[in-house]
Amino acid sequence: MFRLIIEKWQQMDIEYTFWQMLHLCTSPKVVYQHTKYHKQTKNQWARDDPAFVVICSLLLAVATLAYCAAYDHSTAHTLLVIFSVLFFHFILTGVFLATFCWFLTNSYLREEAPNSYVVEQRVEWMYAFDVHCNSFFPLFVLLYVIHYFLSPLLVAHGFIPVLLSNLLFMVGASYYHYLNFLGYDVLPFLERTTFFLYPIGIVIVLSPILILSGFNPSSYFMNMYFSRQI
Repeated sequence: MFRLIIEKWQQMDIEYTFWQMLHLCTSPKVVYQHTKYHKQTKNQWARDDPAFVVICSLLLAVATLAYCAAYDHSTAHTLLVIFSVLFFHFILTGVFLATFCWFLTNSYLREEAPNSYVVEQRVEWMYAFDVHCNSFFPLFVLLYVIHYFLSPLLVAHGFIPVLLSNLLFMVGASYYHYLNFLGYDVLPFLERTTFFLYPIGIVIVLSPILILSGFNPSSYFMNMYFSRQI
């Protein structure tokens, strides 16, 4: 079994995956330009390599382990938190959002075929999940990695921690939805894809309200998992 895992790992394009992850944070349009090339060469929009999901899961597990090392002292609780973050934050949420976007785009956002001779195109479910994974990675960098190093400040009392925490979450959520928009905007058979930008407006409106109310998302989520230590 171990040999099989090694063989599968060797078959993954690790270098290209890290290239994608870097450019999703710096120039995401370049990544989706390569998605067009993938469609032309492989005749599908979705990835045929699981490397992105595997590496993203490993990085998420390591980041969660770092939080547990800093704020938890129970091995059993650490394993529970890692499982919860991987399964609920990434996989289950991704499946739900991908299914929602897959249904929405195929049901309401596809262009009408001009005649019956045109081949009907539909959004692949796996591509919708790829879009979620792409959008999730910069969110992970902001709200798991950068947040980890800033967490002593962000969970402190006072207006500044509340302000910084809300701004960090606002940027992370907005960038997630922006990448979601790019992922569907690149598909030539979809229209009205600006719909995926609407949640950014909601985030921008809600953030000042949360700041003025004194709500600290960092404290909320840290207390959810490490209530005895924060």
